[in-house]
Amino acid sequence: MINEAASNKHFLQDAVTERFLEAPNEESFTALFKLFSPQLVAFFRARCCEAIAEDLAQEVMFTVYRKAGQVRDRALFRAWVFTIARNALSRHWGQRSREVETVDLAEVPERFVTSKNHSAATLGFEFHRWMAFLDSQEREALTLRFIEEYEYHEIAAAQTIPIGTAQWRVFSAKKKLEPHLKKIGIKMSRMAA
Repeated sequence: MINEAASNKHFLQDAVTERFLEAPNEESFTALFKLFSPQLVAFFRARCCEAIAEDLAQEVMFTVYRKAGQVRDRALFRAWVFTIARNALSRHWGQRSREVETVDLAEVPERFVTSKNHSAATLGFEFHRWMAFLDSQEREALTLRFIEEYEYHEIAAAQTIPIGTAQWRVFSAKKKLEPHLKKIGIKMSRMAA
């Protein structure tokens, strides 16, 4: 009984596919769409694309309609359709990996927003210039210590280094910045760890 149902399903699929490939028109495509669209939606949902599964399925079916003349082996039509589906999924994940998360400036805390009353030489602007004197490891350690307010053991864990190395990087960074900070009257005691 199960083999007979599977055989009928394959026969129907082959018949619909052949009819579409022989005469690709609106009617034959509608039958093909009804046959393959649920399978494609299930394919995309199984790959964590629940929200856009139907959109991706429609994109695949549109490509199938446009490129039906390129099918070389009609026996491999279903495999060809799912190759298009895999390519659409790869494009989707590729596009998502290049998306950049933006920040709503209305939600930025007041302490990070510059006032119109201050000049461009405020400490917030100077901070980036000061950080240029440091190497990348020292910049990261200083940022973690004084911006993110990490403890030394947390810095060590974040950078996968011994705690003594984390302490040394912060100390070294502070020593490199000391002459620049003294010029504008900031005492190193404010940056005491």
